[in-house]
Amino acid sequence: MKTIPVVAMIFLVALLCCHAAAQGQRQLKFDSTRGEFKILQVADMHFADGKKTPCEDVLPRQMSSCSDLNTTAFIRRLIRAEKPDFIVFTGDNIFGFDATDAASSLNAAFAPAISSNIPWAAVLGNHDQESTLSRGGVMKHIVGLKNTLSKFNPPKARVIDGFGNYNLEVHGVEGSSLANKSLLNLYFLDSGDYSTVPSIPGYGWIKPSQQFWFQRTSQKLQRSYRNKPEPQKGQAPGLAYFHIPLPEFASFDSSNFTGGRQEGISSATVNSGFFTTMVEAGDVKAVFTGHDHLNDFCGELSGINLCYAGGFGYHAYGKAGWARRARLVVASLEKTGKGSWGAVKSIRTWKRLDDEHLTGIDAQVLWSKGTSSQRVLD
Repeated sequence: MKTIPVVAMIFLVALLCCHAAAQGQRQLKFDSTRGEFKILQVADMHFADGKKTPCEDVLPRQMSSCSDLNTTAFIRRLIRAEKPDFIVFTGDNIFGFDATDAASSLNAAFAPAISSNIPWAAVLGNHDQESTLSRGGVMKHIVGLKNTLSKFNPPKARVIDGFGNYNLEVHGVEGSSLANKSLLNLYFLDSGDYSTVPSIPGYGWIKPSQQFWFQRTSQKLQRSYRNKPEPQKGQAPGLAYFHIPLPEFASFDSSNFTGGRQEGISSATVNSGFFTTMVEAGDVKAVFTGHDHLNDFCGELSGINLCYAGGFGYHAYGKAGWARRARLVVASLEKTGKGSWGAVKSIRTWKRLDDEHLTGIDAQVLWSKGTSSQRVLD
């Protein structure tokens, strides 16, 4: 076996390090032509063993040919049709009980995002860790995949609950005066799996350590937004992504939300106060979750939109004849007098169904500059 000269070895290591650093430094930016940033949310893929994994709750005529591969095909169709700038997977990415090998299932589940070369991120649900990897092991595996911007946890947070609490910044248009300023802030949190407190049954919740991290991060981002260069007024809007809905999702009835509610709200049985924490921070305009597959509504409460994506995966409970679906969110910038792009002026959303035409439904404005009210689009 030939030995590599020391100089060559040093160069190779440096090259690999620089490549890794470049990968880690991939920055999200608003599109320079449209002045927009489009996010595709995929909730509850429940991926297992691919072609061998049968579908749940589909029409009888679909059963013989339906598998995890239908989930993969749906993601690929959406990516081609919508051309998102970013993809977010909001937990139960794999269904651990039916996944023979967690790493292989994760690789297959995220394969469409990886091959698209579109940056993506993920948080964990309550089923991701039920196969051959621990919860921390699942997140470590995700962080190591190509094109992901997912992070294991904040590097400076010495004590924080969960795996996968992090934030990402979306900077202004390349070449504009706001190119180096975050105009849209994305928060990702691990909402846990199941309660570890014997006297409290049910699902997990966002803990005080995570809320403290969120508060500190929000404050830091807002200071940066208002500071030189190009100081901005007000707050840069934020979006939060996690798996298990907050108890406040139960605040709505058919008169004050857009979309469907076909099952109960499976939140934690205790209220950890994270909704109040976000209201106090003031920057989060919308929260996006999964978990309850047959719910796909958005409702506004105290200036924050609480939104479900609706069930996506075919190896997950659903409703025969009710199409699997995904949620799209677009943040749009305002035009400046100089013909360039300014700060975020609006955030809107809609859903796409896995039918023949990828039908779009329930288009609405979640937030616009100067108002916090919802508006349904024609």
